[in-house]
Parts: sequence; C-alpha cells; structure tokens
Amino acid sequence: MSRPAQSPSRRRARPLGAGRLLAMAIALVPVGAGVALAASQNGIVRPTYEPPKPTVALGEELFNANCASCHGIGGTGIEHPRATAGDISGAGPSLKGVGAMAADFYLRNGFMPLENIHTQPGRRRVLFTRKEIAALTAYVAALGNGPGVPHPQPGGGDISEGFKAFTEDCAGCHQSVARGGYVTGARVPPLQKLGPTEIAEAVRIGPYLMPRFTSHQISDPQLNSIIRYVQWTNRPDNRGGWSIGNLGPIPEGLIAWLAAIVLGALCLALGKRFSA
Repeated sequence: MSRPAQSPSRRRARPLGAGRLLAMAIALVPVGAGVALAASQNGIVRPTYEPPKPTVALGEELFNANCASCHGIGGTGIEHPRATAGDISGAGPSLKGVGAMAADFYLRNGFMPLENIHTQPGRRRVLFTRKEIAALTAYVAALGNGPGVPHPQPGGGDISEGFKAFTEDCAGCHQSVARGGYVTGARVPPLQKLGPTEIAEAVRIGPYLMPRFTSHQISDPQLNSIIRYVQWTNRPDNRGGWSIGNLGPIPEGLIAWLAAIVLGALCLALGKRFSA
C-alpha cells in the first residue's frame, strides 16, 4: 500500500550534507564577487569594505579594478589596446619605477582614470577619495623605486626670480601670466587652480607633451620661486588699466586692433560727412 504524499506545508526539510553546502558556496562565489566589485554610480569600482586608513592592499584592490585594464596587472603596462576584463579596451605605460609622485599627480588632479585613451588628460572631478588616492599612490610606489611626492616651500621663493625663470622655461606655452593656451597637438592648461605640490609634480614629471625638468635644469630653490610667482598670478597687481581677465598678450593685442579699426572707421565716416 503506497504512502499518501505529504503536502508541501507538512514536508520536513532534510538537513543539507557537506557536499551540497560546498556546492552552494561555490555557486555563490561569483555573486559575492560581483557585489564586492560592483561599480558605483560615479564609474569607480570599489571593494565592499575599505579599511579606515590607506593601505597598499587597498591600493592593489583599487588598481586591479580600475587601472589594470590600461596599465596591466601589476602595473606592467599594455602596449597595444586590447579587450581585457569586462571587455574594456585599454593601453597604458608601465608604472614600475614611476614612484609615488606620478600617481599622486594624475590621481589628485582627476586626470585618471581616462575616459578615452586617445585624448589628452584634462582636469575633472576627482573620483577617488583622499584615502583611496593615498592607497593607490602607495601601491604604485611599491611597484619599484621612484621619486616620492615633493614638498615645495614657495614661501622661501622670490617672485621676481620666479617670474624670470617662468618667462624663460614656461611662458612659451603657459603665457607670461600662466593662463595657458594652445600649442600644436595639445591644450595648455591654466595654472591658477594648482597647488604648490601639483605644480612641483608637473615640473618634475612633464605630463603629456610638457617637457620634464630635472633638478639640474630647475633647482629646488628656483622651483620654489616659480611656484610663488604662479601663486601671485592668481591675483596679480594690474597697474596698467583693464586686464581683460589677464588672458595674456594675444587677447590684449586683438582688443587693441579692434579698437583701432573701430576708431579708424569712425574717423573716416566723420571725415566724409563733414567734407561733403
């Protein structure tokens, strides 16, 4: 005689064996990993837990999730664009031996991560927190010996000496009042929003098409004077009249030519009227 089937509500759940528990745990690993590396709304992939202070381990996690698609696992670099994890195509130089200075500069200014590897890095909203930047910087520094983050002292510099050095080495691209501009194949950014550390890092690194200046070319005391002069350009003492936003000699020359053309046309019109 067959036993009557038990209703679902009256069935007893059988205890799970060790084998079934192990299988379920393995099946849930990808789900857990997906949660742990879920991309946030601002485009940065973060672990579900971050220690209260920056660590090299945290930097490695952030690097593998956000930087390795271009710079390779372990910062070895990717020479030619190719699809990597997440079908992201990227290419970037090796970071072994670049030190903390380059990582701090590019991350602090929002140059990285790049939205497009074929465009010039530009200043934008920084996506990493200060702790994350410190952790990433520590990780990149651990990849090989390289220069550390500089600590300039612009208070010990001289504005006139800084103006002289800036005119000789920097004004050809950044203009004499550090307002930036355009050169062949690149945009030259203004320097007014940069702090002393960022200016010192840029001089020593030479980002994008900017030349790199070693301490033999621009000494640390000269660099302090340059930084002090750049800081002075934030609020220059305009004694010559209308500054036109301190955009430099080209806009000022255009305004002068425009004024001359308008005055010349007015003189011609008045001359014809009174001579008629």
